[in-house]
Amino acid sequence: MTVSFTWPFALLFLGAVPLLLGGYLLAIRRRRRTAVRYSSLALLRSALPRRSRWQRHVPVAFLGLGLALLGIAAARPQITSNVPIGQTSVILALDESGSMCSTDIKPNRLYVAQHAAHEFVNSEPAGVKMGLVLFSGFAELAVPPTRDRSELNKALDNLNAGDGTAIGAAILKSLDAISEVNPEVQPVGNAVESGAVSPNAKPAGGSQKAGTHGYVPDVIVLLTDGANNQGIDPLSAVPYAVARRVRVYTIGFGNSNPAPLDCSTQQLGGQGGGGFGSGSISSYGGYAGGFAGGPDMVADLPTLQKVSQRTGGASYDAQDASQLTKVFAKLPKDIAVQKEHHEISDMFAAVGGLMALATIGAAIRWSPYP
Repeated sequence: MTVSFTWPFALLFLGAVPLLLGGYLLAIRRRRRTAVRYSSLALLRSALPRRSRWQRHVPVAFLGLGLALLGIAAARPQITSNVPIGQTSVILALDESGSMCSTDIKPNRLYVAQHAAHEFVNSEPAGVKMGLVLFSGFAELAVPPTRDRSELNKALDNLNAGDGTAIGAAILKSLDAISEVNPEVQPVGNAVESGAVSPNAKPAGGSQKAGTHGYVPDVIVLLTDGANNQGIDPLSAVPYAVARRVRVYTIGFGNSNPAPLDCSTQQLGGQGGGGFGSGSISSYGGYAGGFAGGPDMVADLPTLQKVSQRTGGASYDAQDASQLTKVFAKLPKDIAVQKEHHEISDMFAAVGGLMALATIGAAIRWSPYP
């Protein structure tokens, strides 16, 4: 836990405390020099109220302490602490579009992404809730946030390649998934995806910049190998994540020279097609032949970087299986510990005000005049 100040220049007001003490000591010295001589000390003692020597210094001590506390309060101190890992939810948004059948990464992108996702899910601390959003031409919540890793692994074993790539919709669906476990995150709903609300409309929850009041501990990890070609644009979905203070970590998967498509029968949902190494998936409508090498089969890294940058996350690029494994291995270091900021200036202001009242009370109580 660390302490910082929003307005550190206000700490200059603390200079009033030594000035006060210096003036007080100077006043005591002058009072001694101008003391009146009395012929009878007994008569003088009987005329003054009885009090110990330290009591006359109490009001000034209270006043100095009060000024110091009010000066600290003016600087708006805040403490930064780590959020327990059990408060974190991770939503893995995984691309299962037809381009994931590209064999530029052997045996194909979807197979490698499945296995890397399995390792990521199983390596997360037990206290972390994880959810799975799958997207191709549309996005769906396959597994709501849960601590049951078996349910997540089962869903990952049954990925089915589909038509299209809806990255923006995946972000919105992931935000809805987080809203189910974190009441601070408002749901987006289907209004944007259905066209009932313009993507450029002001998102619910405000429009403050990410990080103005810190981030929620929940994050989105989005993996895609292509460019958005369905639904809301990813950058139009970003304001909804910003308003909810949710960070998005993006992973651009695959290289810039995609190979012919080849998905297994299981990856095609039992629709037939070749096994790994057959060289084509002619049974998969719309993706045979010339689709390989199209622009939608190359990750839109500039857009992914903007998504992460604007939401406070990080962007990664993985061009083979080993790089993807390393990227997933880095993610727990980024998301396992979240920092929260709590301003405590009101506490210092309240105690400083009490010291001011104590100064008045002590001055009245131990006044030299009856």
